[in-house]
Amino acid sequence: MSGKADPRATGERTTSRARLDRGRGALGPALELVHTGRAPTRAVLTAELGVTRATAGAVAAELEALGLIRVDARPGSAAGSQGRPSHRLEVAEDGPVALAAQIHADGFRAALVGLGGRIVATAPGCETVDADPAKVLGSVVEAGAELLRSTGRRCVGAGLAVPSAVAEPAGLALNPLHLAWPVGAPVREIFAERVRAAGIGGPAFAGNDVNLAALAEHRHGAGRGARDLLCVATGHRGVGGALVLDGRLHTGSSGLALEVGHLTVNPEGRPCHCGSRGCLDVEADPLALLVEAGREPGPEVSLVQQAGDLLRTQYDDPAVRRAAEVLIDRLGLGLAGLVNILNPDRIILGGLHRTLLDADPDRLRAVVADRSLWGQSGGVPILPCTLDHNSLVGAAELAWQPVLDDPLEALAGSD
Repeated sequence: MSGKADPRATGERTTSRARLDRGRGALGPALELVHTGRAPTRAVLTAELGVTRATAGAVAAELEALGLIRVDARPGSAAGSQGRPSHRLEVAEDGPVALAAQIHADGFRAALVGLGGRIVATAPGCETVDADPAKVLGSVVEAGAELLRSTGRRCVGAGLAVPSAVAEPAGLALNPLHLAWPVGAPVREIFAERVRAAGIGGPAFAGNDVNLAALAEHRHGAGRGARDLLCVATGHRGVGGALVLDGRLHTGSSGLALEVGHLTVNPEGRPCHCGSRGCLDVEADPLALLVEAGREPGPEVSLVQQAGDLLRTQYDDPAVRRAAEVLIDRLGLGLAGLVNILNPDRIILGGLHRTLLDADPDRLRAVVADRSLWGQSGGVPILPCTLDHNSLVGAAELAWQPVLDDPLEALAGSD
């Protein structure tokens, strides 16, 4: 038996390697297309990347070898399509994950999130937040580390969502108004230290919870396909906003853009934590609805759950309906001002605002139309957010971004 290599096999390997080398710069863009569901087949991937079919095949094969995607060996095509059916592309169900953590006024939660924005596992949420951010972040990271140990999944990095503007480049929580944390707490540094101490590989990031919700919704939810997306949401306390421009989260020069919670919508209204009065933050959040409806908040469940349950189960009560109309009008006034300034092509609402939209969509849309220029020439769609735990998914997106930018380098660094 000859020990010589088959020249044809050697030539095929050389050709395949050459194709991959030419397409190496396309690995990140290709992964992002599969990650966001915009390339369900290899044919679509080829067209989106603008490369040859052979190069797209080599890129897909490399991403599959990295354990990031799966190329379905049983090709399929849409009904009525012409030509040879194309292989289907999906994110790998057993692939790496990102550790996502979220802190809010009523506790924290940790999760593992795979490509495609898919939540793989979650830890039971804690219902108290210590005044020392180091203790809270240590606890949520440990909960995430336990998830990693129990699932055995490889981790590419970690992301944290907090209810505060996060100033760049230092990663400081500038206004954790609904937490007892000190102003300017170095949350990203503390989070990164706890991640490293837990033996979790990959980089660590931190961002504002509504910013991250908007990022997740733009890639995987109600904001998919929008060019200029405005997201406004109220979670456990307060109101936040975010803007995605041309597919990228707009954070301003230092991470502080879109602090919409401090728009004045009722000059004679409630005192706000920021020192002003009648801000959206205190006029259109869960506590505002409960107070407006004459309901005493209870300690049993979170404020956002109490307010949501009130709208869903007692909307026929005149006091609840009036309270909802007051909040809708105030929210609509704030949205109209934002529309006049930003001219988005879509608005999505999260948290209690999503429930208010469901309760009376015509009223909210009418208020915004009456108060904004676009009301005279059509309208901008106002839609509910669709992802569960979108801030957690968005926190994971921070950790996935280096992999989307350069899969080979990022995965080598997370070993």
